[in-house]
Amino acid sequence: MGSKNKLKRFNENATFANVIQPSRDELVTNNFEYKGHWTSKFFKNSNPLVLELGCGKGEYSVALAKKYPEKNFIGIDIKGARFWRGAKTAIEEEIPNVGFIRTQIELVDFAFGENEVDEIWITFPDPQIKYKRTKHRMTNAQFLKRYKTILKSDGIVNLKTDSEFMHGYTLGLLHGEGHEVLYANHDVYKQEGSPEDVTSIQTFYESQYLEHNKPITYIRFKIN
Repeated sequence: MGSKNKLKRFNENATFANVIQPSRDELVTNNFEYKGHWTSKFFKNSNPLVLELGCGKGEYSVALAKKYPEKNFIGIDIKGARFWRGAKTAIEEEIPNVGFIRTQIELVDFAFGENEVDEIWITFPDPQIKYKRTKHRMTNAQFLKRYKTILKSDGIVNLKTDSEFMHGYTLGLLHGEGHEVLYANHDVYKQEGSPEDVTSIQTFYESQYLEHNKPITYIRFKIN
């Protein structure tokens, strides 16, 4: 994407009512007005709150919001030029129950209050295979602690990935730390009984993986 196009999208994001772009300082100094008040202040209702971390173009967030109008959805990504597409689609199609935040996933516990979130989706994260990159792996022990802080006591995390490495790493960590694995499948499109949310919604890249017969894996779990 050219820098001109990126700038156009950044400028457009600034005009979208469904996009929030807090500064790092605003978050870490606890001056973020929506923390702990997303449903009442942003969505103006009391419906369950669902996050998609590393939402990319926002396809999953938008599709879930259309499917579940009785829930609120927020896509989070540091790359605003990417989720511009999802935000614009939501405005054009008048989907009121989805919003987007431009921030780092590392700051998720500064953007949301304790026990504020009902469910988290992590869709096709970078597996960060190299050892030096493990601190950025979105299901490592440090990230799970952050998620636990913002999730309700019965909150759920979903991991959908094309990386068998990420699938295996996460399963091993969950079992090792005594978390509750509710469902795990290393090839959701080939095995019967896969949850419908997992197979009925596909991102652009996911459809490409499937064309090349790449297995899509899925884990649903609770953090103890």
